Amino acid sequence: MNRDALQGAEALLLPGARTGRDPARSIKRGPSRLPPGVVAATQRERLLDGLVHTVAQHGYQHATVSDICRAAGVTRPVFYELFSGKEDAFLAAHRYGTGVVMRRMAAAFAAAPDWCTGIREALRALLGLLAGVPAFATMAVIEIEAVGPAGRHEITQLLSRFRAFFAEVPESPGGVEGEVLVDAVVGGVYRTLHRAVDAGRTEQLPDLLPALSLFCLAPFLGPAEAVRRLSASPQPGDGASEMPVSDPSCTRIDPPDTGQ
Repeated sequence: MNRDALQGAEALLLPGARTGRDPARSIKRGPSRLPPGVVAATQRERLLDGLVHTVAQHGYQHATVSDICRAAGVTRPVFYELFSGKEDAFLAAHRYGTGVVMRRMAAAFAAAPDWCTGIREALRALLGLLAGVPAFATMAVIEIEAVGPAGRHEITQLLSRFRAFFAEVPESPGGVEGEVLVDAVVGGVYRTLHRAVDAGRTEQLPDLLPALSLFCLAPFLGPAEAVRRLSASPQPGDGASEMPVSDPSCTRIDPPDTGQ
């Protein structure tokens, strides 16, 4: 992974990582010296941040456009210049935020020396991001279900993109169809995250890393071998050597195409 690309992925912020009324993004009244495009982009960012915090606090059903605008410090006319309504703004925040998550996961995956380590490091990135911005985790994992058919479609599309991390997994045992097994694993990880966030344990999500790493590898390697691989794979900054690529169960693979 190119160092600049990795640093660029790490620089991306989730919606809700800042408050909508962040003074650093304030736009002074009167004639603006900023280009209109910059003003619109700043207002859009503030609205997405405001929406995430508002939805996390009140729930999607009870959040209003006025609440979102108040949290962002942006007027209703400006809101409707940028979005057709609350659902449109919510989906924009969800798509942008999950795009940030996927890019950060893909960067962590690609920087790892082998597939086993890559899966663990991608999960580490996912759990750390959500734990660091609990409002986004609530909005994206829990409140997305309140949006209705459009929300369910977003969840389906998002989970399908996680298949990219399993594009070159070892052959699944027992003749089980690989795609079915991958979808079961991805769905299990998602439901585990959902349960933790819904129970108010978002900040403890990184504690799930060992269990989720094992859960993702065991169906393809077997439980005992998965434990051995995870124990042997290098941890960030420990200076451990790369796992031999001649081992077919955890070979080095290309960065996943997550649709970003």
